[in-house]
Amino acid sequence: MQLKDAHILVIDDDEDVLTALRLLLKPQVKQVVVEKNPNALQGILSKQDFDVVILDMNYNGLVNTGNEGIFWLNKIKSWKPATAVMLITAYGDIDLAIRSLKEGASDFLVKPWKNEKLLESIAEILAKKKKAGAQKIKLDSETQIIGDSEPMQEVFVKLKKVAPTDANVLVLGENGTGKDLIARSIHENSLRKNKPFVKVDVGALTESLFESELFGYKKGAFTDAREDRKGRFEAADGGTLFLDEIGNISLRQQARLLTVLQNRQVTPLGSNEPVNIDIRLICATNLSLKDLADEGKFRKDLIYRINTVDLMIPPLRDRGTDLSLLAQYFVKLYAEKYGKQAFSLDPGFIKKLKEHAFPGNVRELQYALERAVIMAEGSILVAEDLAFSPIEQQTETEHKLKTTNLDAVEKNTILRVIEKNKGNISKSAKELGITRTALYRRLNKYDL
Repeated sequence: MQLKDAHILVIDDDEDVLTALRLLLKPQVKQVVVEKNPNALQGILSKQDFDVVILDMNYNGLVNTGNEGIFWLNKIKSWKPATAVMLITAYGDIDLAIRSLKEGASDFLVKPWKNEKLLESIAEILAKKKKAGAQKIKLDSETQIIGDSEPMQEVFVKLKKVAPTDANVLVLGENGTGKDLIARSIHENSLRKNKPFVKVDVGALTESLFESELFGYKKGAFTDAREDRKGRFEAADGGTLFLDEIGNISLRQQARLLTVLQNRQVTPLGSNEPVNIDIRLICATNLSLKDLADEGKFRKDLIYRINTVDLMIPPLRDRGTDLSLLAQYFVKLYAEKYGKQAFSLDPGFIKKLKEHAFPGNVRELQYALERAVIMAEGSILVAEDLAFSPIEQQTETEHKLKTTNLDAVEKNTILRVIEKNKGNISKSAKELGITRTALYRRLNKYDL
């Protein structure tokens, strides 16, 4: 795609910035839309697709950490995964740049920008999207899931059978095995592939947020409901709704979800009028079917409703040579992402990889290899470049713990890492090899 054919959305609370970008881009692109309030993003993106979103990183003017930009970046990627996002801020540093790129940003620019550089960056993003689109036409989605081990081949066979149907799917597997990627692959190989794919981490939703987030609300339904808002069920209408961490929701939440799935209708908060929905449901959990069968924790009638077909994703330790394939893929990916030369892998590096159990699975491998690429000095990755997430391994301190309670081990690890990073949540989450959202969930879990 050329710059002149692009549709650009700019989100910034500074009127001067919006005016400057509108004047710069209008003669260069097919359409430029500007908006001050990031809360309007979902409504705008639900009505139109944009090739690039230029997103400010700070809006409240109080704490310029970039956290708001990362938050809205993640929202955009969950609503419109194919949309490229360029983050822009007056407070740029390398840590924030790396963090935003890791979270899925296509580029990162610092205000004040040079007009030529901005246009060049947008053109590069569009060129990469065009290349990726061409590759996607040639490949089925499954072929982009790396693995030729027997356990993964079994997954692929099952996936090819279930994807073209409208059957509800339950994806099972340990944390970090790639359940999200499998869910997206099912959608992309279904008859709904041109409709929305909406992901919701239901395990992270509180009781109060569960209904408003999933079912939506009407203006005035509660104190902060200043306008009507569609829930995730309505946002996914015609497409696929992916409910992650389904095993972590309460019995009350399960009852509400079951009612919606049975009736194929949602009733927004503050309304008495049900809204019909047409979705294909995919759920995921790290719990086993045996654990889900405990009626004290999970309703059997809901299991039957969400589990027309189940897909068990094997842990990395059971995938044999897939470890090497994945390692080569991630090293190449992050070398390109961070503008480094191609790397070769020292035998000691490979040996250290193979000796590690990877309890955090592919996610832990990805984290370790990204860090190795960033920290490497030369063109050869050596064993010393490889460090594993402390939350996924037993340290000497943990060995000395008198308790065998896994929650206590995890709590102490989190406390130690946060103390080491002087309370910086972003740095702590990165060191632990988990997302900030996942770390916040654990902080709430342990009342820290």
